[in-house]
Amino acid sequence: MDLLEHQAQDLFAKHGVPVGRYRVASTAEQAREAATEIGGRVVVKAQVKTGGRGKAGGVKLADDPDSAYDRASAILGMDIKGHTVGRVLVTEASDIADEYYVSLLLDRSNRSFLAMVSRQGGMDIEQVAAENPGALIRLPVDPAEGLTPATAARLCVEAQLPPEVHDGVSDVLVRLWTVFREEDATLVEINPLAKLADGSIRALDGKVTVDDNARFRQSGHAEFVDTAAADPLEALAAAKHLNYVKLDGEVGVIGNGAGLVMSTLDVVAYAGEEFGGVKPANFLDIGGGASAEVMANGLEIILGDPAVRSVFVNVFGGITACDAVADGIVQAIELLTADGAEITKPLVVRLDGNNAEEGRRILSAAALDCVRTVDTMDGAARLAAELAAKGA
Repeated sequence: MDLLEHQAQDLFAKHGVPVGRYRVASTAEQAREAATEIGGRVVVKAQVKTGGRGKAGGVKLADDPDSAYDRASAILGMDIKGHTVGRVLVTEASDIADEYYVSLLLDRSNRSFLAMVSRQGGMDIEQVAAENPGALIRLPVDPAEGLTPATAARLCVEAQLPPEVHDGVSDVLVRLWTVFREEDATLVEINPLAKLADGSIRALDGKVTVDDNARFRQSGHAEFVDTAAADPLEALAAAKHLNYVKLDGEVGVIGNGAGLVMSTLDVVAYAGEEFGGVKPANFLDIGGGASAEVMANGLEIILGDPAVRSVFVNVFGGITACDAVADGIVQAIELLTADGAEITKPLVVRLDGNNAEEGRRILSAAALDCVRTVDTMDGAARLAAELAAKGA
């Protein structure tokens, strides 16, 4: 889960990373009050989970509380790369003498952790890495040892940071490692980490990604979920403990097993090329136990997507046999119709594996108008794409 900047600042402050005074505001009046409390010049920054805020006009300097009100009025409600600004961060302006880049991340390709430092802070780090690779110093971090003061000092030297900031930047790096470790993060980044005119070091921005798989031991991370920006169908799926991701397409997809669902998405996309570019509308893995309740929950979510014009249920019977899956589909439709749902979108069902023939017999005997069975995955994908195209 990516955090908003003010949430990253909260974690930095919690672990002793130096940050300026800041407040979060949802209205222009709250921004004025925040600026009054902070005093002096402030920076008003859009809180969205995307880069390029400054270029889009989402970061503005304000000289006084009235100016902060005007800046917040202009920024709140802006659309920045598809993200609507609902909050702004009001933070004290800093007298910057120099800017650096520091980060820690999970290096999946090498199955380790990686620390990075650059003398060229404040710039797009991808651009720095592409145009001047030597300006971005990378050092692996031993998970057992952690990022030690000695490693932090080495990073400062190799990045050719000014000697007078080595102690301050090294201290920040060690504290960032604490954030990274104790908050179960996969990325912590400060860009820029600034040297101020008085020689002190301060984090002027922050980016943090925390591992959702560690939520069971990070109960405090629940408050970081941005419910206002969440897709309502994804929120509903999460509440029902389903692995669902909304996509930009017309064919709803249900499968049992992440690998099978991923393959189904590819097959649907390929088949859809014949029918004007029809694409899958979602990823939905119902797992191994396709009970009637689980199937009903999955169908409720997919049929609730107005973009969906057909549904492809692709199941390979293993531990859960296909006859049990077929019973689940029949019962799921009965549950939904009993709750007043009108199922008008066609369901194409492909069953293979354990007890597949019995599963198809059950669906045939149920004589459900909305259900069509197809023996092969390719054939089912083609029919689902064709039905979606006709439903346009």
